[in-house]
Amino acid sequence: MDERDPVISSPPGKEPERQYYFINKLMQRNAAFFEKNKRRSRFFIQTFGCQMNERDSEKMAGVFIKSGFESSGSEEEADVILYNTCTVRDNADQRVYGRLGVLKGLKDKNPDLLICLSGCMMQESSVIEKIKKSYPFVDLIFGTHNIYKLAELLYERIESGSQIIDIWEHEKEIVEELPSKRKYPFKSGVNIMYGCNNFCSYCIVPYVRGRERSREIKDIIREIEALVSDGVKEVMLLGQNVNSYGKTLPDKVTFPELLREIERIEGLKRIRFMSSHPKDLSDELINVMASSEKICSHLHLALQSGSSSVLKDMNRHYTKEDYLLIVKKLRERIPDIAITTDIIVGYPTETAEDVEDTVSVIKEAGFDGAFTFIYSKRTGTPAAALEFRMSEEEIHKCFDRVLKTVQETAKKRISLLVGRTLPVLIESVNEKDPAMLTGRIPQNTVVHLRGDSSLIGEIVNVRLDRAEGFYYIGSLT
Repeated sequence: MDERDPVISSPPGKEPERQYYFINKLMQRNAAFFEKNKRRSRFFIQTFGCQMNERDSEKMAGVFIKSGFESSGSEEEADVILYNTCTVRDNADQRVYGRLGVLKGLKDKNPDLLICLSGCMMQESSVIEKIKKSYPFVDLIFGTHNIYKLAELLYERIESGSQIIDIWEHEKEIVEELPSKRKYPFKSGVNIMYGCNNFCSYCIVPYVRGRERSREIKDIIREIEALVSDGVKEVMLLGQNVNSYGKTLPDKVTFPELLREIERIEGLKRIRFMSSHPKDLSDELINVMASSEKICSHLHLALQSGSSSVLKDMNRHYTKEDYLLIVKKLRERIPDIAITTDIIVGYPTETAEDVEDTVSVIKEAGFDGAFTFIYSKRTGTPAAALEFRMSEEEIHKCFDRVLKTVQETAKKRISLLVGRTLPVLIESVNEKDPAMLTGRIPQNTVVHLRGDSSLIGEIVNVRLDRAEGFYYIGSLT
C-alpha cells in the first residue's frame, strides 16, 4: 500500500502498511478539525528515561506529524499529551504520578484533551491497576512492545470514546519503517536491537523491554544510508547491550562486524553506541574501535560496583579485575578514549568496605564521567527481596564519597586535552549566551565556543583553551 493512499476501506493485516492506513484516517480527522477550528490539532510529548526512550519519542512524534498534528510548545496548548515513561528508578515513577495530578486539572478544563501513557512504566501490572484506580481520566495506555501502533490506538480511542489499554506481555515483530521526527537534523539514534537477556538482579529492564532481538544488518544499513542522505552526520547505535548484538539472528554476526559495515557508509562522519556490558566486550571490538576513523573515542561501560562480591550478587558476570583489565586494554589501544560509567550505591548486600572497593576502581580506571545513583528497589526483581546491610544514613555518606571521587577523576581526565585541537560537531546555540555555540568532541565532552549559528550541524576544528568543570571553552582554528 502506498502510505499516501487514503482510499483503502479496511486496515491491512501487514505492518507497517496497517499503521499508514490509520495515519491516513487521523489525517482525515485532523483536516476536519482544521476546518472547524482554523488551526491544526496539537500534540505534546514528554520523555522520561534513557536514549532508547528518546528515540521512541522521536518515532511517535513522526507519527503525530505525519497524521496531521503539529507540535505544541506546552501541555496547556496541546490537544493530545503523551508521556513516554521510564521505570528504572522509583523517582521516575513518582515524577509521572506527580505530572498526572497536574494533567487532571487540564482535563477538567478541557474534556476533549486526550492523555496518553506509553513506555517501560506501563509494562508493570501494579502501575496499570494504580492508574485505573487513581487516574481514570487517562485515555490511552500502551507499553514498550507496541509503540509502533500509536496511530491505530489513538484512532481507536477517538472512535470509541472509551479508555484504551493495550499492553503486550511479550515482544512480537520489530516494526521500524514509520515516520520519525528527529530532535537534530544532523544526528540520530538508530536502534540495532531491543530487549535484554542479562537479568541483573536489581534491574527491571528485561521484564519491561523483553528479551533480546537484533535487527538484520541490511535493515540497519538501509536506515543509516537514508539518514545520511537526509543530512545526518552522526549516528548513535542503541541497544540495552550492544555488545551482544547478533546473537539472536539466524546468521550469527557480531557487533564489531556490524560496525565495520556501518563504517563503509559514504557520507557518515561519526559513529557512537551505547550501552555496553563488560562481560560481552571483546578484544575484536577494541581493535575495531582503535582502527576506525569514524567510531568516536568514547565508551560508556557500566561498572555498577567495584566490589567483586557485590557484582556477583548483582548477577553481572565479571569481577572488578575483569573490568580493570578491559579499561587497561582500551587505554593502551586508544590512548585518548573517554570512558564513562554507571555506578549504583547502596545495593542491599553492599557494605562500606564494598564501597571502598568501588572508590578504588574509580581512581584506577580514571573515569571521564559517571551516572551515580542510590539503589532503587524495583518490585519483581530478585534484589527487591533482600535486606539492607547499610543504614540509609550510611548509604548517603557512601554515595557522597563515590560522587566526590568521580568528580575528581573526571576533572583530571578532562584537563588532559586542554590545548589540543579536536573536531567538534556543533549542535546548538548556547542556551545561556546566544553569542556562543555548543558542540561535542569525539570523547563526547561538551565544548562552548564563539561562532555563528550557520555552523550548527557542521564538524569544525576547535582548540580546547580551558576546562571549566566538566566542559571546555574553546575557539575555532
